[in-house]
Amino acid sequence: MANSKQARKRARQAEGRRVLKASQRAMVRTYLKRVIKAIQGGDHAEAMSQFKQAQPVIDRIADKDVLSKKKAARIKSRLNKRIKALAA
Repeated sequence: MANSKQARKRARQAEGRRVLKASQRAMVRTYLKRVIKAIQGGDHAEAMSQFKQAQPVIDRIADKDVLSKKKAARIKSRLNKRIKALAA
């Protein structure tokens, strides 16, 4: 347990960040699930529109260091590859 005033404040700040980041990660997962559902449905146009909505959200979360930039790029790349496979 934090004993000093400074340590108590840092603990409060860490908890606040943890809650916020958890919420942001959940939002990203929701957008990803929408894209994956459209891909599994076989609808290229719907998958593309969902992907276009998800892309800025993923980038924004990566900028805030909730996801690493490399992981965000990897997620987008893999989704895009699956969407392109639908068109072929």
